[in-house]
Amino acid sequence: MFTSTFWRDVLERAIKTAAQTALVAIGAAAGFDLFTADYVTIGGAAAGGFILSVLTSIGSAPFGTNGSPSLLSNTWTSIGADGSVTNG
Repeated sequence: MFTSTFWRDVLERAIKTAAQTALVAIGAAAGFDLFTADYVTIGGAAAGGFILSVLTSIGSAPFGTNGSPSLLSNTWTSIGADGSVTNG
């Protein structure tokens, strides 16, 4: 969790979440007008999304692939038609 790769991935996820949250907040305003938008509320929602994303990534760190903020591991299991199991 204390690697630069981990924190780079966390930051990427958090920025994406903040942007998505801002777009939802903008879209939720009926008749959005660039000059009358409530940018404080939009910024607050985006900041909240950013913080929640960072906290989720930190909370997921012990469960996924080592050194990754993902909750899922990078390994997979495939069961073939003949019943054979392949792990990757």
